[in-house]
Amino acid sequence: MHLGRRIAVVIPALNEERAIGRVLADLPPLVDLTVVADNGSTDRTAEVAQAHGATVVTEPEKGYGAACLAALRHVGDADIVVFMDGDYSDHAAEMSTLVQPIASGEADMVIGSRVLGAREAGSLTPQQRFGNWLATRLIRLIWGATYTDLGPYRAISAEALTRLGMTDRNYGWTVEMQIRAAVAALRVREVPVSYRRRIGQSKVSGTLKGTVMAGFKILSVIGRFALAPRPVPGGGRAASR
Repeated sequence: MHLGRRIAVVIPALNEERAIGRVLADLPPLVDLTVVADNGSTDRTAEVAQAHGATVVTEPEKGYGAACLAALRHVGDADIVVFMDGDYSDHAAEMSTLVQPIASGEADMVIGSRVLGAREAGSLTPQQRFGNWLATRLIRLIWGATYTDLGPYRAISAEALTRLGMTDRNYGWTVEMQIRAAVAALRVREVPVSYRRRIGQSKVSGTLKGTVMAGFKILSVIGRFALAPRPVPGGGRAASR
């Protein structure tokens, strides 16, 4: 708990047996509940997570968003939800910098920017850096929201998350959240976070297929929202531009 706010951490995980125990062991005392969404692992990810005190839920449908949505059904009465990866690339010790602005009422969502923070050499691939650059600039061009990263390490108030109505079930989860936050005029901050090389191979950026599919999905999400009718003052919908 932090400033009287209950904190839940959501961790999607697929075959992270080697990393998940270290992730959970590093969580700071401010965390009240940790939900690990086992996304069809064939190793001991779920067993290791349970041994470290996490609530483990199973989501057999492969997809980052599907795993997040499954975990969110188990966060209970949490006031703030923190999303992080299960591969030990995020620094759990920096979680208070994400939670503090929300707990103090200064922000609705806080994104950990790997671009602004200290990155271990090789932790972000060239395709990840380019994808972040392109996606964030398209978001700024279309919605006027300034982001530097689509990083997975982020915190959001439970109330704001409910308002966003997240639906994406795979690679588009983070970009959908940032677009919806811009459309809803949430108070969003970015804070620098450290980033290290993950344990094991990435299921997305570590393969050509994953990289292509993720890039296509991110651009398709941006395109879908850009072409959707826009709300207008006084009700109704304006035609998309």
